[in-house]
Amino acid sequence: MYLSILAVGIGGALGSLFRWFLAIRLNGVFPALPLGTLAANLIAGYIIGVAVAFFARTPNLAPEWRLFVITGLMGGLSTFSTFSAEVVQRLQEGRYGWAAGEIAIHVSTSLLATIAGLATVALAATR
Repeated sequence: MYLSILAVGIGGALGSLFRWFLAIRLNGVFPALPLGTLAANLIAGYIIGVAVAFFARTPNLAPEWRLFVITGLMGGLSTFSTFSAEVVQRLQEGRYGWAAGEIAIHVSTSLLATIAGLATVALAATR
């Protein structure tokens, strides 16, 4: 149990630090659509796809690795709450089109990134 707690805690801390770094570096580039939040969600979506497919193919791997990567690292990196706050801010500003666009961009690209991650492992497994 202690190993599981450490795996989630360390992974979550690292993922959160990476998300913070992305926000610092990218959110100011295009303020109408915070690119750091989008990048965090896309990267996390892709890596979760890779991780889910990889862990399904390697069932003998210690479960703490799954907890570290998916629950901790990608849980800390992906940021639904920040995305939600940014969309609500657009709505409060009366920028309904931007809010709708931000929702569409985040959801569709995150799903596509996860599918790409799954496909990456499937493709790698055939070689």
